[in-house]
Amino acid sequence: MSIFDALTISASALQAERQRAEIVAANMANAETTHTQSGGPFRRREVVFESASPSPFQIALARSGAPTAPEGSVHISEVVDDPSPPIMRYEPGHPDANEDGYVAYPAINPAMEMVDMMSAVRAYQLNASAVSATKQMIQQSIDILKS
Repeated sequence: MSIFDALTISASALQAERQRAEIVAANMANAETTHTQSGGPFRRREVVFESASPSPFQIALARSGAPTAPEGSVHISEVVDDPSPPIMRYEPGHPDANEDGYVAYPAINPAMEMVDMMSAVRAYQLNASAVSATKQMIQQSIDILKS
C-alpha cells in the first residue's frame, strides 16, 4: 500500500459519508410528507456501507500495473427503505385522511435523524483530518528529499 492509497481510501469515505448525509437530510425534510408520487407516506431510507475489497479480476489487473481501488475503501452498496409501518394520526380534516379520519405519516424520529447526521458529519471530519495528515506526510517527505 502506498501513501497515495491512504488518500484514495479517505476520499472514498468522504464520498460515502456525504451521500449518507444527503439521505439523512432527505429523511428529515420529508418527516411530515403524507403523500408521494407512488402513493402513501414517505419511506425513511438508510444507507448500507460495504468495504470495497478487490475482486480476483481486480487483483489480476493490479498485478499488471493497472490502477484499482485499494483494499479498505468504502462505498455505499445500497440504499434501503425502512420497513417500519407509518405512524397513524387522527386528523379527520386532512386531505390524505382515510375513511376513519387517520393520516399515515412517515415513521421518522427527528432526534434519531439528527444523531445520524452528527455521526455522518463526525466521520466526514475524521476522514478530512486523515487527508490533511497524509498531505502533511507527503509534504514533509518532499522537504526531506530537497535537503
